Amino acid sequence: MSIAFVTGAGGFIGQHIAAALMKRGYHVRALCRRESAVTAGMPAIEWRRGDLRNPDQVSKALAGANVVFHVAADYRLWAKDPREIYQSNVEGTGHVLKAALETNVERVVYTSSVGALGLNPDGSPADEQTRVCIEDMVGHYKRSKYLAEREAEKFLDRGLPVVFVHPSTPVGPGDHKPTPTGKIIVDYLNRKMPAYLDTGLNLVDVRDVAEGHCLAMEKGAIGRKYILGNRNLTLAEIFRMLEAISGVPAPRVRLPYKPILWLARCLNVVSLATKTEPLIPYEGVKMAAKHMFFDASRAVRELGMPQTPVEKALTDAVEWFESNGYVLKKR
Repeated sequence: MSIAFVTGAGGFIGQHIAAALMKRGYHVRALCRRESAVTAGMPAIEWRRGDLRNPDQVSKALAGANVVFHVAADYRLWAKDPREIYQSNVEGTGHVLKAALETNVERVVYTSSVGALGLNPDGSPADEQTRVCIEDMVGHYKRSKYLAEREAEKFLDRGLPVVFVHPSTPVGPGDHKPTPTGKIIVDYLNRKMPAYLDTGLNLVDVRDVAEGHCLAMEKGAIGRKYILGNRNLTLAEIFRMLEAISGVPAPRVRLPYKPILWLARCLNVVSLATKTEPLIPYEGVKMAAKHMFFDASRAVRELGMPQTPVEKALTDAVEWFESNGYVLKKR
């Protein structure tokens, strides 16, 4: 049985990738920093304890794998020590790919992010070839993912067969943490969203993202990038969908951007002094200045990535959050 090594298999996207690989007959071996309720609920996976920042632990866990999915990342919009984000996302990527090169694996699927891609000035959907530079990156998470992708590209020159995938904004069941996007849904269901900013996202079913990873392994061209996304929506449109699904009224008040940015900047100064997470993440507000719209047609055309209606993904997300105790108020 072929072995698929997966980092981040206990995370939102990673758990669905692991499930998709097992359906394909792979034995999944996964790296985890610590045991959790999520890992305990996935007994079919061979869990190996280790930290991305420790190259020896990564190398030992990966040894003997046939294919590698490097999915794990430190996804935070605020951190007491931002260096931790770079250590995991940039240095950790180097450790995984170096171990994969030494093991002579058949294929590596590297999970980047649409956050590491460029955006079109006119707001039209960007694609894999849209121009981008480090100065375009807002915040430590995006900068770290941009730099991590450059690190991964170096391994192509060393002969490592890497395919790059860029998930947009996945939604669906199993968002345990939850992710920043999942938290928006949870806060909405708990009636903590009285207003909204004029921003936009590309939503995609997390299960389609997992399938896109597997298809990238099977059909993706080495060195090629694939955006794993689906539908571009404004935040107001997303809230109207959630209203139709849940019955919770969507906010009707649109907040002015500049005062919210000023407030977030002030809260960020307080957070730096107190080392506590701000109520409004400054980097998140800065990101909201632009519509994160993307064109996923390459992945659909070349890989055959499915395009499940985002209404279903949101419906399944709402039902999952409600059934797992994240929603405290009745509809």
